[in-house]
Amino acid sequence: MENSWLGMAHNAVDYGIIGVLVMMSIVSLWLFIERLMAYKAVRLEDYGTKEELELDLGDNVSTIATIGSNAPYVGLLGTVLGIMITFYSLGDVGAVDPKKIMTGLALALKATAMGLVVAIPSIVFYNILLRKMERILTLWDVNAHKNRG
Repeated sequence: MENSWLGMAHNAVDYGIIGVLVMMSIVSLWLFIERLMAYKAVRLEDYGTKEELELDLGDNVSTIATIGSNAPYVGLLGTVLGIMITFYSLGDVGAVDPKKIMTGLALALKATAMGLVVAIPSIVFYNILLRKMERILTLWDVNAHKNRG
C-alpha cells in the first residue's frame, strides 16, 4: 500500500508539475506569437485615443509576465515535493542507499530546472513585447504631434 502511494506521489510530481510547466511554456510562446502578429497588424489611424491603443497593445502581455515570474515557484514546488517523497521513502525503507538518494534528488531538481527553462524565455518574451509596445506608442505620439503641427 505504501509503495503504491509513493509511486503515485512520484508520478504526480514528475508528470503533474512538469506537465504544468510544459503547459505554461506553450501558453507563453503562443501568446508571444499572437502579440507579435497583432503588433504587425496595428494601424495607428484606427485608434481615436492613445489609451485605446494602449489597451489593445497590452492584451495578454501581463499573462506572459505572470508565467515568467511564477514558473520558478512551480518548479520549486516540484523540487520540494520530490525531496519530501525521497526522504519519506528512505525513512520507510529504513536503510540509507546513496544511489536511491541521488536518483531521487536528481529527479526532484529536474522540476526546478524546468521552471527556469520556462521562466527565462517568458521574461525575454515579455521584455520584447514591452519594447514593441513602447515603440508603437511613441509612433502614436509622433503622428499626433505631426497632425497638430
